[in-house]
Amino acid sequence: MTANLKQTPLYNAHLIAGARMVDFGGWNMPVAYGSQIEEHHAVRQSAGMFDVSHMLNVDISGKGAKTFLRRLLANDVERLSVPGKALYSCMLNEQGGVIDDLIVYFFSLDSWRLVVNAGTADTDLEWIRRQADFQGVDVTVHDRRDLAMLAVQGPEARQTVWQARPDWQPVTESLSPFTAALLADDVMVARTGYTGEDGFEVVVPAGQIQALWNDLLAAGVRPCGLGARDTLRLEAGMNLYGNEMNQQVDPLIAGLGWTVSFKDAGRDFIGRAALEGKTPHETMVGLRLRERGVMRTGMKVRTPLGEGVVTSGTMSPTLGVSIAMARVPVGVKAGDQAEVEIRGKWVGADVVSMPFVRQGKVLV
Repeated sequence: MTANLKQTPLYNAHLIAGARMVDFGGWNMPVAYGSQIEEHHAVRQSAGMFDVSHMLNVDISGKGAKTFLRRLLANDVERLSVPGKALYSCMLNEQGGVIDDLIVYFFSLDSWRLVVNAGTADTDLEWIRRQADFQGVDVTVHDRRDLAMLAVQGPEARQTVWQARPDWQPVTESLSPFTAALLADDVMVARTGYTGEDGFEVVVPAGQIQALWNDLLAAGVRPCGLGARDTLRLEAGMNLYGNEMNQQVDPLIAGLGWTVSFKDAGRDFIGRAALEGKTPHETMVGLRLRERGVMRTGMKVRTPLGEGVVTSGTMSPTLGVSIAMARVPVGVKAGDQAEVEIRGKWVGADVVSMPFVRQGKVLV
């Protein structure tokens, strides 16, 4: 069943650590190493690490790189002027649908990096290269499959990374959030993450990832799988590609309108014509269940203004109740009440603001 699945350089390390492996976007990935809830709490309370080597680093270089990225992405890389600064953006099709959501890093006018999702990596690369050919700009698109990546997250994450790699501390301790540093030997350390906690996402050559993993284990960092990654990101109110948005769902509907920059009238980014002036009829909200039960993706939602759908739902380890993100009619707001259909029964829920949890603090 798993014979044709791709493996990260840490595949054997996951097996040694007792991971339960699953198919995730064509990759054989750890869902948990034992208790998913304990992994979740480790990130909220101390430090956990995730193998995210299935995600793809893509280097964009050349004299036309900035011009190319201003056309390719909905957010405007013009905002990036300090080397190492990063920006979250969607990459759209002509209809305004989301091909992928990604992070773009600026290193110099002719040197940039995109980090894209694993499940869309091949589609992304094809699209990026097609757009580069179409625009005829001076850019080189280099997919860095020679690199591996670890996300170390939690209130103690940065300290444990410095314990494992003391020589990194002088360069990285001054990093502000959403900033990265390029170190020797093709290492990148970014103060970014997908959990609502502080920490680093570390990119190293694939041949170095096993030693880094072992040294972080020795420093007390707990391995965490995809299960905890999903509950953490949902508590943090962070979108998941394929759930909250896709090629048929645009960022205005997915609650990502803040990532679409219309400020420069002369910047004709792909998808702009479809989105500019559009009035969305749906929006994203958070839900907190008032009764027993667990909300899941695809469940129907009833609100005073009409029906919606749960895009992501789970039992929150931090709150102890079920939480969800839902796409509902515009006008539904925090403080309203809703109902979710769970196993044929309509169960009461409160509409709340997101995030639910940020840096260990419950916000709802």
